[in-house]
Amino acid sequence: MNGNPTLPPVPHYTPAGPTKEPLDYADLPIIDLEQARTNPTAAAAQICNAMSTQGFLYIVNHGYTSSQIERIFDIGNVPFEQVPAEEKKQFDAKPHVTGSFQGYKFRQYFHIQGGVGDQVEMYNINRDVTRRSHPEAIRPYIPEIDAFVRHNHFNVANTILRLLALGLELPEETFLEMHDFSKVSEPFVRFMKYYPRTEEEEAKTNGVWLKGHTDFGSITLLYSQPVSGLQMLGQDGKWRWVKHIENAIIVNAGDSLEFISGGFYKATIHRTVQPPPDQRNVTRLGVAYFNHFDDDVKLVPVVSQQADIKRGFEDDKALTVKEWRMRRTLGYGNTKTELKEGAMHGESKVQEEVIGGVVVKHYN
Repeated sequence: MNGNPTLPPVPHYTPAGPTKEPLDYADLPIIDLEQARTNPTAAAAQICNAMSTQGFLYIVNHGYTSSQIERIFDIGNVPFEQVPAEEKKQFDAKPHVTGSFQGYKFRQYFHIQGGVGDQVEMYNINRDVTRRSHPEAIRPYIPEIDAFVRHNHFNVANTILRLLALGLELPEETFLEMHDFSKVSEPFVRFMKYYPRTEEEEAKTNGVWLKGHTDFGSITLLYSQPVSGLQMLGQDGKWRWVKHIENAIIVNAGDSLEFISGGFYKATIHRTVQPPPDQRNVTRLGVAYFNHFDDDVKLVPVVSQQADIKRGFEDDKALTVKEWRMRRTLGYGNTKTELKEGAMHGESKVQEEVIGGVVVKHYN
């Protein structure tokens, strides 16, 4: 239980220790957020290079202590271990029906391969934590989740968005003006818990827990945790593991940022796979903040100086952020969504679907 008498007690979640397996790790830059604020020019160049090539980087010194993050992970375990199954059903998000992840996404909801479903349960809370009600066990922690949301939005994401704008030689407020905290939109905190699968299921899916994909927002902030499973697809077509760094945030770019930057920043292709042998048969708890541009923003480039601007859509046919997000949510992992076999990409088989005239790829 938490020892701070001013905060409601919460059962402690103890994760497995970091893997000792010799994994092939991706070489990702590490950005000190405090230093970035004092020397934004250098940080913008570093972030610009990372996001225009592989779309992945680490953030450290982000303003939350290790004990604060430990507390957030303890809270993040509550939706899975402290809420009765019958009560969970009342908060079913039904993403393939609603086009929204707000609430629970239960296990076996996404189809992975060979008739095998996923084993990750999620509970998602909108940036406006009062927008929807929550299970009784979660309610005492809503003020802390609200503070966590605001920290991610104002202190972490906004700093990164300023640097991304500077990297494009745009006014530093450009992207911030498209992330208005007061507007109704779908940025959200996600608590997620992966559960082990059977060997038969692992064989049918080649150990893939979530297919290679891109996120569909602007940037995603994933708090590093010790159970390995996250991999990114390198420019050479090879999958590499993303290493755990204590109290770091893993940042990746999403589709919307790629569209709005005219293809300059790259939506990160990543997946989740079975952990290495010394971490199998344990649960994997995750905490993330998914940032999105405002719902009414059109997915057209804001840059004009690049010679090689890439448009996701013709300007007069461009979808809004809300339209893109809903279509991606309705389709992801849905067995009714028609996927066509595409060409191989490095080590991966590619399956394709067309959304709003854009080819969306899934990597297996």
